[in-house]
Amino acid sequence: MFLRLRSVRTRLTLWYTLVLLSTLVLFGVLSYYFTGETLSQNLDRSLTAEARWMRDFIEPQANKVKPGRVAGDAIGTTKLPPRIVGPLPPEDDLATQEADEIWSQIFRHSLQSPKKTYIQFLDGRGAIIYRSPSLGPDSLVFPDTIQYNAITMTTSELGGQLVRIAATRDQNFTYIIGYPLSDLRDLLDNLYVIFLILIPIALAVSFIGGLALAKKSLQPVDEITRHARRITAENLDQVIAVPNVDDEIGRLGATINDMIRRLHESFARVRQFSADASHELRTPLTVVRGEIELALRTKKSPDEYRRVMESTLEEVLRLTSIIDNLLTLAKADQEKVHAELTEVELHHLVDELYEDSTILAGSKNITLTLRSNTPITMVGDKGRLRQLFLNLVDNAVKYTPSGGSVTLALERQGNEAVFEVSDTGIGIPQTELGKIFDRFYRVDKARSRELGGTGLGLSIAKWIVELHRGSITVTSEPQKGSTFTVHLPVD
Repeated sequence: MFLRLRSVRTRLTLWYTLVLLSTLVLFGVLSYYFTGETLSQNLDRSLTAEARWMRDFIEPQANKVKPGRVAGDAIGTTKLPPRIVGPLPPEDDLATQEADEIWSQIFRHSLQSPKKTYIQFLDGRGAIIYRSPSLGPDSLVFPDTIQYNAITMTTSELGGQLVRIAATRDQNFTYIIGYPLSDLRDLLDNLYVIFLILIPIALAVSFIGGLALAKKSLQPVDEITRHARRITAENLDQVIAVPNVDDEIGRLGATINDMIRRLHESFARVRQFSADASHELRTPLTVVRGEIELALRTKKSPDEYRRVMESTLEEVLRLTSIIDNLLTLAKADQEKVHAELTEVELHHLVDELYEDSTILAGSKNITLTLRSNTPITMVGDKGRLRQLFLNLVDNAVKYTPSGGSVTLALERQGNEAVFEVSDTGIGIPQTELGKIFDRFYRVDKARSRELGGTGLGLSIAKWIVELHRGSITVTSEPQKGSTFTVHLPVD
């Protein structure tokens, strides 16, 4: 059960059920409260209207029902119209007939009213002159202070139950209309019972339905999980089927596919890097081993031993360069290399580079030209920037045939310093331009090795540019030359 509670499906269903329970309880409480208030207000309006009707009906005819002529309580528990009892003078026969007609109308009205509506009239002396049959032997208890021509609402007790009362009076009579509150309580109790029955049923249905919906909704996640478990380092070329990428699960699948693609590319680069590094390190080691074995196999002259030592030293230096470059890139990957930022005068740096590179270019009969050198000062790592520029110039000279030319330029464009190196060398095919900054990547591996290249110079150059929040681009055409452009922010 613990494991099931940890599943997203179960937790979603429980949260959904809890929210629904809270909503239903809140709805039930509010419905119970507002229903009770509405029933009470409707009852008060009904009693008020009834009391006004009685008062407005009798008050114009008060002279026909004079309090002085009433002998006492004229109403029993029968369903016959009440009669005024007591001796009356013969000259009042007409008045008696008119009073009987009034009480008959009141009696008929009380019979048409709901059976639990209580009607009670009192004369000016407080004697009951009319009581509806529904009252039986009991009498309504009314407040002592009843204002003239106004409705007074109160709650009283009648026969052990609460009764809501509306009372009013005029100069001759007091009118009291009541209705038991037990009916309202019964309605509210029925509503309470309905909620007690319906809420558990709704919760049970929502819980079962929530489990089913959650299972169906999260089924693609289970499929993605099962598929992802089958993907290893050996089959990263597989992708997860995503039926719909417009919803959250579809976007999750697309994100995982994108992550697998990046992992596949990373693994491929690591394998390629390992193979290239092994090859680059094995070649000079093989040369060193072969030359040493050859020197030890036969006795040689001091000059021959010297040539072997010189060749071995050249290969050791090449190994040292490769290892140093690899260490630099490894530290860069781990972000352990920090730039030593100072103010750098780029034009002075380019002047020094131009003077040093003139000797390098002259040995190959290559013309080196400084087209422009705008004075620019920026904050950067002077050593790394010199390494960046030197790598680009060295590449240009290295891959430019004898008799070619290399042009340098430093200019300011807005808030950027732009350093450009152009050559008339062998160029780079368009299909290879996106790969030249990869480690150990060389367009012509055999020729690069002959020229002493390791395939790491441009990778380091790109890292230095990114270290200074800049960018590097290249344009090239085979057999016509290449142009490398570095953009560095100066503000």
